[in-house]
Amino acid sequence: MRNLFLAAAVVGTVASIGTTPSPVQARDYPFCIKGDFYDSPIGDCSFDTYEQCLATASGRKAYCDANPFFAYPKKQQFDYPKKQRRQY
Repeated sequence: MRNLFLAAAVVGTVASIGTTPSPVQARDYPFCIKGDFYDSPIGDCSFDTYEQCLATASGRKAYCDANPFFAYPKKQQFDYPKKQRRQY
């Protein structure tokens, strides 16, 4: 009986490992709503656009801000040729 229970526990543990969400699946949003209704200083960061956040904050003691943990895409940088200076 003990072996059967142990085998069931092992099978359940192995099966549950595959169902846990990974951090890669989480979606990051660029805008957060903050105010009196949110306990966290970060607020609720579930808005794709600033306009969505403003519409939700409308009529409440809330405001919108950029998500400090959002990974904005890097801007393309251009390498301009350096000007040669005359040497005296």
